[in-house]
Amino acid sequence: MNGDADMTLAFDLAALQELAEPDRVFTDARQWTEYVGVVSEKPTYVVTNFTRKHRIRQDFFSGPRGREESLESVREQFDTDRHVFVGTGDDDRELAERVGWEYLPVEDAADAAGWDLAADAPEPEPTEDERDDWP
Repeated sequence: MNGDADMTLAFDLAALQELAEPDRVFTDARQWTEYVGVVSEKPTYVVTNFTRKHRIRQDFFSGPRGREESLESVREQFDTDRHVFVGTGDDDRELAERVGWEYLPVEDAADAAGWDLAADAPEPEPTEDERDDWP
């Protein structure tokens, strides 16, 4: 990324799930953004479970609102020079344009920031405690 600290960065949950180390992504992003969070159409508990599992501390999340309303609300609450939405496709691009956010595909964000995509990450080595015969 470009080091511009006066930025609000929002990840669509699906985009965040495409990254190999979402916790590292948030840690990195905090160094060059003012605010970082997650928006999703999924129920609040889905986002909360994902962020807790990955030990992600977010400045905002969509809660019971949809993505469009959430992004509009975040833009009003967090007064930064830039508002960037990281998503996964044309629907996300169109959403960002509708609400006045910059759009960045997750692949481009990962490439620019040096993050690994989950699809490209090596499989973790099994530990001795793992059982091969367990469903």
